Amino acid sequence: MDDNLQASILIVDDDRAAIVAMQEILASLGARLVAASSGEEALRCVLEDDFAAILMDVKMPGIDGFTTAKMIRERKRSRYTPIIFLTAESGADLTPMFRGYQAGAVDYIQKPVIPEVLRSKLAVFVGLHDMNRMLSAELAERALTEQRLRSSEENLRALAAHLQSVREEERIHIAREIHDELGQALTGLKFDIGKLAKTACRDDPDTSQKIGGLSQNIDRIINSVRRIASGLRPEVLDEMGLAAAIEWQAREFQRRTGVRCTVDIEPGFADPDKERSTALFRIFQELLTNVARHANATRVTARLADDDGLSLDVEDNGRGVRSEELEGNKSLGFLGLRERVLAFGGSIEVRGEEGKGTKVSVSIPNLQQQPTFHA
Repeated sequence: MDDNLQASILIVDDDRAAIVAMQEILASLGARLVAASSGEEALRCVLEDDFAAILMDVKMPGIDGFTTAKMIRERKRSRYTPIIFLTAESGADLTPMFRGYQAGAVDYIQKPVIPEVLRSKLAVFVGLHDMNRMLSAELAERALTEQRLRSSEENLRALAAHLQSVREEERIHIAREIHDELGQALTGLKFDIGKLAKTACRDDPDTSQKIGGLSQNIDRIINSVRRIASGLRPEVLDEMGLAAAIEWQAREFQRRTGVRCTVDIEPGFADPDKERSTALFRIFQELLTNVARHANATRVTARLADDDGLSLDVEDNGRGVRSEELEGNKSLGFLGLRERVLAFGGSIEVRGEEGKGTKVSVSIPNLQQQPTFHA
């Protein structure tokens, strides 16, 4: 058995014959038996090793057993090691026994020892040592597992944030391609058709009417292109900042759904960096989408501030979110919002009251306040 796993018993006695006798008695326990012939040697052993129990002779030359026990108790490593005193004195005088307990002994055995008694008492401490060792191993394994889980969560969170960033860059690229390439091509096509209508169709009303219809269809396609590009990445977010983008999105939401939406921007609000602006804007979009789909609300109010970090509050007067909707598979939308916020070391709180609406409060630290995650 590995010495680090095997229970050890320290036998301290200046009588070599007594040590040998106790080693023979305790051999069947399967513990590692360490012998020390003096208090000084016992102290050195305790400094180097941990013991399931210590058998200590009371009377020894140099440092006696009582003094040795006190010194063992003063060391943090051996503070709780069980000490059993051995004495050849009769049991009539209880003073040595009291001194032994005061010195930190847990038991007192008279010499000559009864083998069965000694083995049974030491077997208890060996068993406790083995149990403590197994518990310690389990705790260490659990701590390691928890550490690995935390590391895995941080890695997954970092990966999710990276994927969000990549997806946002793709949206920006696609939105620009749609707006610039397709939008310009359609505008040019409309111009050419208009020019053709003026020069070639003056005497043909039917052709002129058809060309007019084509021009109107192109207008509708251009509007659709602009709407799709704005949905992918609103130009106002990049050109005018978060506050303007939030106000624009509120107006678009009100126009599209008929639900009144008002925004309160804190005076002097300073737009954050690109990453935080994008996160808060996407969170606002998702919250408005949830209101339109599930809340049955007639009014939405939002507040954007940067008092002690960035904060966004969105409140509606709808049916109120239920607790079960924030758990399980139905809460994937809120889970996505929570992951967006946690990527910046922030928090999100959702409070709903049936029939009185829902309030979502998002808080994100400023750039200098954000904690650093270590993978």
